[in-house]
Amino acid sequence: MTSLATMPARVAPYGPCLESAAAPVLPRDVPDFVLPPDSEAHEPPEARGLRRDEVRLLVTYRDGRRLVHRRFAELPDVLGPGDLLVVNDSATLPAALTAHRTQGAAVALHLSTMLTASLWIVEPRQTHLDAGEVLGLPAGGTARMLAPYPESQRLWLAQLRLPGRPFDYLMHAGRPITYPYVRGAWPLAMYQTVYAREPGSAEMPSAGRAFTEDVLAHAGARGIGLARLTLHTSVASLERDEPPIEEWYRVPEETAAAIEAVRGDGRRVIAVGTTVVRALESAADQRGRVTASQGWTDLVIAPPREIRTADGLLTGFHEPRASHLAMLAAFAGRAHLERAYRAALEAGYLWHEFGDLHLIL
Repeated sequence: MTSLATMPARVAPYGPCLESAAAPVLPRDVPDFVLPPDSEAHEPPEARGLRRDEVRLLVTYRDGRRLVHRRFAELPDVLGPGDLLVVNDSATLPAALTAHRTQGAAVALHLSTMLTASLWIVEPRQTHLDAGEVLGLPAGGTARMLAPYPESQRLWLAQLRLPGRPFDYLMHAGRPITYPYVRGAWPLAMYQTVYAREPGSAEMPSAGRAFTEDVLAHAGARGIGLARLTLHTSVASLERDEPPIEEWYRVPEETAAAIEAVRGDGRRVIAVGTTVVRALESAADQRGRVTASQGWTDLVIAPPREIRTADGLLTGFHEPRASHLAMLAAFAGRAHLERAYRAALEAGYLWHEFGDLHLIL
């Protein structure tokens, strides 16, 4: 993978609609459960003596109650020749900064979404700020809090003044966004997929983390295709019942064509992650046909809406009442998810970005 440090800073046509609109309400019928602390992955699998592709893989089938316990390295054996894996090639930014208020108090500041080089959506973690307040950033940068982001309880619009291009600055001054369940500090490489190439995500599109060059080669040898799209993830945080904000995506022509060819041959499209589903559904017409497109998507996928663009979904295990669960319920149904999550908890699967994976077919 090309090093992020060698990639030029890129300003895509950022700029969602910032008009206040009614935020979608997440459905109350998604599975809810208690996540025990020992079900959380506290460090990368490499720190647990495993290769990336040795994490566990729970395979569940929507046409019945069957589920199978595997290792991720066996993924190509679960799929068939002619199937197509669609991956998100967005690369993770070191988007966490330590900011300071005028009186010196430290603030954890997460940069979520770049609208322009100087206008960002940011998340000051667990602190109250006032409009107009200016935070000091490393190396002489500043962040002025302009206004709360529409319909959000945690996000702000902020004007950043940085000593350099944003992505270059973050490579020197930032660190990967982490949450309290992660023990220790891990380098940015631990938060990248092997196929990442377009910098822009605040947090890793983690469903693809377990892929290795060996798994990709095995898939290719079995006649399984690979197609790319880009969706730059915003900060997810751990708050419940909050829908995702607008995110920038691009589905290139060659990916749209590959999907239509696979569908025409009666094979399956396997979306690697909820970010891929969001991009594909945003690029689909009324018949579910994916066309090349790019822009901002505010699509929230939840029952009773159906997913028309994917036949399988590879995903991590998500926190109780997370918006991702609403998307999974739209794909597989609540009863299916409840069986799968019950089995995962009983079998000791691990949650979060460094945890195990779930393939729904």
